[in-house]
Amino acid sequence: MRCRPAGAVAVLMVAGLLAGCGGEPTAQPGPVEQSTASASATPTTLAPSPSPTRSTEATPPSQTLAPSPRPKPEPGTYPPPWLGERILPRTSDGFGEIRPTPPALRTRRFTLPDRLPSLPGEGFASRIAAPAPQRVLDRSTWAPGCPVRAEELAWVQLTFWGFDGHRHTGELLVNRSAAEDLVQVFSHLYAQHFPIEEMRITRKDEQTAPPTGDGNDTGGFNCRPVRGATEYSQHAYGLAVDVNPFQNPYTKGDLVLPELASAYLDRDRDAPGMIHADDPVVRAFARIGWGWGGSWSSLKDYQHFSANGR
Repeated sequence: MRCRPAGAVAVLMVAGLLAGCGGEPTAQPGPVEQSTASASATPTTLAPSPSPTRSTEATPPSQTLAPSPRPKPEPGTYPPPWLGERILPRTSDGFGEIRPTPPALRTRRFTLPDRLPSLPGEGFASRIAAPAPQRVLDRSTWAPGCPVRAEELAWVQLTFWGFDGHRHTGELLVNRSAAEDLVQVFSHLYAQHFPIEEMRITRKDEQTAPPTGDGNDTGGFNCRPVRGATEYSQHAYGLAVDVNPFQNPYTKGDLVLPELASAYLDRDRDAPGMIHADDPVVRAFARIGWGWGGSWSSLKDYQHFSANGR
């Protein structure tokens, strides 16, 4: 709205008083809860406020307050804008080209937004739906011909600690025979404040998506063969879980998966989210009889835990 002067009176070399525009700014809407309902109100007409007299005195420079600079986030504490979008060239083995870890991911410790509503309460919480609802199977990699029947899978919702130090809610699709045991595992990890970036169900389109080499999804069921082989992986039975794959990569020879995770091949590091021999993560899975891929000799799969140790 343009401000119009109320008037001016000239008095022999003395500057007249300028009248300003009065009134209150239009209120801006605050945060809105996720809802399909919206509220509206009839605007109220406000009487104009008296026009203030503009002061002819300048504000001393010493009283002018400059805005405080916002602290720059520490490297690794926020996802780079290109996460999941930079496609790597494929090699002859079908994986992406192995490249050095970008600086923004060398100390990766951010948590991605939850995709599910928060489970109630403030501490650890979980829900098991067995068999898994059809709507959940529809967004997973399950299809007729997978080595496990649909009714053998369970949908597990549970809470976990993020790298941001807050409580989050995620999900796993697993064999229903292992659902309660896995809830105990993640209950223990929650008590230990072990950080997880995200926990969700792998989608079918992700199996054939171009490689970006920067994924970090903690997940269970995935109807696929063993890497570099034809037999089904334990993930295809819902009897394996990968935890923080980027901080705990798979490696065999020159192959590293995810392809940008080479900075985490140094297992002498003790960075958040990493798994080490006999640490709380390995011990929690060992309590339910699951083996760790980080103990294998022919290759190392530091993210991988499975019921039969393979």
